[in-house]
Amino acid sequence: MQIFGDEIRFGVHSGPQNTSFDDYRDLWVRCEDLGYDWVSDFDHFYPIFSDPTGPQFEGLTLLSAMAAHTSRVRCGMLVLGVTYRHPAVVANMAATIDHVSGGRLELGMGAAWFELEHDQYGIPFPRIGVRMDMLDEACRIMRSLWTQETTTFEGKHFQLKDARCEPKPVQEHLPLVIGGAGERRTLRIVAEHGDIWNMFYGDVDEYRHKLDVLAGHCGDVGRDPADVRKSLTFRAIFDEDERAAHERAHELFGDPLPERLRNMMIVGTPEQAVELLQPYAELGVGDFLLGSMTPVDWQTIELAAESVAPALKAAVTA
Repeated sequence: MQIFGDEIRFGVHSGPQNTSFDDYRDLWVRCEDLGYDWVSDFDHFYPIFSDPTGPQFEGLTLLSAMAAHTSRVRCGMLVLGVTYRHPAVVANMAATIDHVSGGRLELGMGAAWFELEHDQYGIPFPRIGVRMDMLDEACRIMRSLWTQETTTFEGKHFQLKDARCEPKPVQEHLPLVIGGAGERRTLRIVAEHGDIWNMFYGDVDEYRHKLDVLAGHCGDVGRDPADVRKSLTFRAIFDEDERAAHERAHELFGDPLPERLRNMMIVGTPEQAVELLQPYAELGVGDFLLGSMTPVDWQTIELAAESVAPALKAAVTA
């Protein structure tokens, strides 16, 4: 089934690390006021790409609070780690958050990757193939619990017997987001279970190749690839002046930019951002999610909402 049709949505994705509850709540409320369609947090117990001794709020409980403090914006999670999130428990938590939000939840699942939090909490961190098997089973279990009166499941990693999840989510079909770009397993799981597929901004030719791989998996399972909504997360530093944008980027992240940011970051004017993002929209990307970290770059968030989003939407529909 198609989720949200062909409309382009803009969102902000911000992990709740190195922040206070009040500041994080204000980020969500202000993004909703700016007209964003989506705001999301992430699922870690330690800050990532940062000092691991810093503060980090737990994702799902915080997401429920953010749902209660907003009224319109879609409430996203990118993405839960299947190694430490039993799918039956997640299904119940997701249904509850969907009620708290009035039917605005979009729940992301992934195979987990941050080994430090597993090691320090004593959580097993199996090889990637095993984690992918767990993710596949988890997706099947959650969808069944959300839609069936009872669920019995005999998997290698999870077993349920006459399990119930009541109340069901508010949404008749709660959107399930799958994050990742692995061609053999992740995109297969997207084809089988994902309503939305999220990956990072990068090389447009590589993205086109990933779309072809996804289409092949969809063909194998008898699904129209157009039924999978495409979501792209990018980082950015925007300024009305290109030179000023680059100067701010170097001040914040150093010169040259760290490798992990170089491929996924757009530095420049709103007009340049539209030019770089438009090819993705033409390839079918429906959701553009601006990644934000502490300290919050409000200039970029405001320019994205006021200039980039409407211009890109207009360019695609023209």
